[in-house]
Amino acid sequence: MKKLLFILLFAASSVSAKAPAERWLDPTCFGVNRAPMRTSFIVYPTAGEASPENTPERSPLYRSLNGVWTFLCVDRPGAEPEGFFRPGFDDSSWGEMPVPGLWEMNGYGDPVYTNKPYPWHKFFPVKAPLVPYEQNYTGIYRRTVTLPEEWKGKELFIHIGSATSNLTLWVNGHEVGYSEDSKLEAEWEITRYTKPGQENLIVMRINRWCDGSYLEDQDFWRMTGIGRDCYLYARDKRRLADVRITPDLTSDYRDGELQIRIATTPGIGAVRLVLRDDAGAELLRRTVTPRQNRIETSFEVSNPRKWSAESPALYTLTAEALTRDGSVIEAAAFPVGFRKVEIRGGQLLVNGQPILIKGVNRHEMEPNTGYYVTREEMIRDIREMKRLNINAVRTCHYPDAPIWYDLCDRYGLYVVDEANIESHGYFYHDKSKNLAGNPDFAQAHLDRNQRMVHRDFNHPSIIIWSTGNEAGNGPNFERCYDWIKAFDPSRPVQYEQASYHGDYNTDITCPMYWDYNTCQRYLDRNPDKPLIQCEYAHAMGNSLGGLKEYWEMIRREPRYQGGFIWDFADQALAWRSPEGRLTFRYGGDYNDRDASDSTFCCNGILASDRSWHPHAYEVKHLHQPVHTTLRDAKKGIVALYNENFFTDLSPYRLLWEVSANGKPVTSGVIERIEVAPQQTKEITLGYDPARIEALDGELLLTVRYQLRETTDLLEAGYEVAADQLVLRADDSARRFASLEAGASREELRLDGGSVTGEDFTLRFDPETGCLVSYRLRGVELLSGALRPNFYRAATDNDLGVRQAGKVPDSRIWAEITPRLEKFDLTKENQQVRATAHYLLPQVGGRLTLSYRIAEDGTIRVRETLKADSTRTGVADLMRFGMMFEAPGMFNTLSYYGRGPMENYADRASAAFVGRYDQRVADQFHAKYASPQESGTRSGLRWWRLTDETGLGLEICSDRHFSASAIPYSIPQLDNGTPEYRRHPSELVSDGRTHVCFDLIQSGLGCVNSWGKQARPEYRIPYADLQFDFLLRPVGVSH
Repeated sequence: MKKLLFILLFAASSVSAKAPAERWLDPTCFGVNRAPMRTSFIVYPTAGEASPENTPERSPLYRSLNGVWTFLCVDRPGAEPEGFFRPGFDDSSWGEMPVPGLWEMNGYGDPVYTNKPYPWHKFFPVKAPLVPYEQNYTGIYRRTVTLPEEWKGKELFIHIGSATSNLTLWVNGHEVGYSEDSKLEAEWEITRYTKPGQENLIVMRINRWCDGSYLEDQDFWRMTGIGRDCYLYARDKRRLADVRITPDLTSDYRDGELQIRIATTPGIGAVRLVLRDDAGAELLRRTVTPRQNRIETSFEVSNPRKWSAESPALYTLTAEALTRDGSVIEAAAFPVGFRKVEIRGGQLLVNGQPILIKGVNRHEMEPNTGYYVTREEMIRDIREMKRLNINAVRTCHYPDAPIWYDLCDRYGLYVVDEANIESHGYFYHDKSKNLAGNPDFAQAHLDRNQRMVHRDFNHPSIIIWSTGNEAGNGPNFERCYDWIKAFDPSRPVQYEQASYHGDYNTDITCPMYWDYNTCQRYLDRNPDKPLIQCEYAHAMGNSLGGLKEYWEMIRREPRYQGGFIWDFADQALAWRSPEGRLTFRYGGDYNDRDASDSTFCCNGILASDRSWHPHAYEVKHLHQPVHTTLRDAKKGIVALYNENFFTDLSPYRLLWEVSANGKPVTSGVIERIEVAPQQTKEITLGYDPARIEALDGELLLTVRYQLRETTDLLEAGYEVAADQLVLRADDSARRFASLEAGASREELRLDGGSVTGEDFTLRFDPETGCLVSYRLRGVELLSGALRPNFYRAATDNDLGVRQAGKVPDSRIWAEITPRLEKFDLTKENQQVRATAHYLLPQVGGRLTLSYRIAEDGTIRVRETLKADSTRTGVADLMRFGMMFEAPGMFNTLSYYGRGPMENYADRASAAFVGRYDQRVADQFHAKYASPQESGTRSGLRWWRLTDETGLGLEICSDRHFSASAIPYSIPQLDNGTPEYRRHPSELVSDGRTHVCFDLIQSGLGCVNSWGKQARPEYRIPYADLQFDFLLRPVGVSH
């Protein structure tokens, strides 16, 4: 911001007249002199050099413009210095800007995050096409580049990969053209303005906002600048103008066909086409002569390998432009995937199969560079998707950089390619006002769709076009749909806003955030369009509870074929304090002036740095391609179901293990498994049934599937899928009843509120009825009272429910102040009994805490809630359990239950039952954007908190329970107001370990984060409840 203020002062002394408004405020003007959009390819001098594996830099006809440019930022359009675009202009006092690079990430202004509102709505009317002059910063880039001498005689083009919000271009002082649409490249033919072999001046001007900004109201950071690669390239006047390849499958999906359409410039003698397989072997060759600069031909291939996300088989088509005497003018290579996409019988089919979309939405966003994402970072993202068993991605809400599609082709992802249109903040539900029906914006809607389809046409990974997102519906979108269907009949077209009222302009019902009942009602109508939610399972904060039930429905209902989780990674931006502390910033962190939607940009399966949030493991498990069920426990027979549609299970080995009460007792490996796609096969594992039957307690069989060999992205041994099967269920009630206190040499002594045994002393506070001290071997185990707990630190979903105000506010359970009515402490035989009776005035119920203390210090506790049945409208409890604080030296956890990651009642599919040893310091998930409930482990049989020597307490119950131990208190994480949004890095521990343990804790939910609760079976209505548990000293022997 300091840089900006300096430049504003400088610019104010030397300005020209205001920039002409007819462009950046005219919705009908979005491109001046741009070259026609074509399919993405780079040309090389010969076919031998043309390869999909080659990077553009290897072509002598390519020159990168990436790097540092001279840069000036002024405060508004028209405030530029006079003559800034001319050679010889003195720019020595200007600053610098990387290209690609965003102004706000490089010290010029602050990033703004809003979801729906336009970023200027706080100080300027939202009235299309008008945008403000105020704060509409304007940036000017200057750079000289020497063009190769050998480019003389060729036609030269400039490629600007992305400019937000618009771009005006000058070359050597001549204005070349203008462009809008910040997520598609703009290219201009600049031959007449350039001087090969000499220095050439390139100047660009960008406005922060323009009329096109009304179509770019996406839910992401609003930043300005160049977000993608820029370069120059040279072409012969006789050249391949465009090459379109349409694959198809015939003969019941056995054989392949390529329809090839080529546009050339005049003077081409012929085009030589060669098709090669992935080993480089030539399959077909044909030389075709253009007619009226057009070529249409087709290749037929017998039984080619088919492209799918599971098996992305690619061939290479090389096109060589030839002179009339047969010399090569230029060559380009195109990856080709044989596949067919269609909708039939109410299902989306790929290669004839009703695939499942295990998808995710992904923004182009990096924490350090904003919109600019490198090839390596894209590969990293695809690797994480493969690790998560994600097979599809929606390019929300704009076309991505071309290399993204190349990588999806290569590594195998189904893609929904979405046009750069969203006008969410502009009356998008009102057809009389929205831009979908505004004729002034009609051509802009169409242009953005046409240019996307033209550019991305050849990618086999793209199986669906999307005409936009959250922009209402109307004739402008109908026109886009009609054009795409006519231009490319080989792919379906979808649009979310056409999904709700039966509008014709979507081939797929692709709503967002339909809950379970809404999905089921749609499916019960036996629809002729498949249901694939374009956004669902809102992964904001500690979320994705209930994802399992979505996938149970998807696997049950043939016309429900999946969806795209919102979204892939948090969009928080990295910031390091002067002291070196790394913080990931969200909306509102940069200043108090700009519009902000706070943490709503952080809804990722992954954190911004691509580390996994705990719910990522649930995604991986529920998306897994292999499923195991128990057929005969005594004989060790399991059934393996291969959910893949195109590949068998031969790439995997199977590992199995039987555990008794959490301890492994036998295991084995099946090195190779052969199960065909969509088939089930029984496998005998080979364990000794008699030995297993003789074991006591809970018996579990865990089956894991690992890669046998390293793939392009995943290492050998990576676990792709796993299931845990019950051979003998845990009888927690029986186990609890059998637990006996240990013997002691000393009789219990009762003195006032204190109970003393051989090596322990307990103390109750008669004023509160709470256990306030437990000294074991002279060591104090408690630093805060054992007390009832009904509330958790609000998750993002909890806050959304509260802010929606449609159900009673659960915050009342944080405000409960139990009023002690009676407390008894008595000795009976060899035990001491304590009972505390409370009134809960805020809800009218009663609570009883009963304690039975044995000679060895074991305490049996019963917590009983008696609800007031006359009270109505009482909020659901967030949890029913107890809490206490322990000194910070109690920093070690051991437990038998679900893990190893954080898990909850409605998010536990990936958390297998076992014995785990962990550290308190690792329990709180500090990667959530803001502090909230974290660290719970559910399905507990027993749970221990100890110090380094093993001294501490164990908790067990007659039912499976949950518990957490973290360094922070509930009030530290949640002070009760939605505005209380902090960063985990700002938390300071009070030096204690904060323990919560519950009979039950409310589910997390995932339908959305703005009002939907967890599913009913995971909620806790205000009703009678009882929790029996045991507190046992550990680390002592009697």
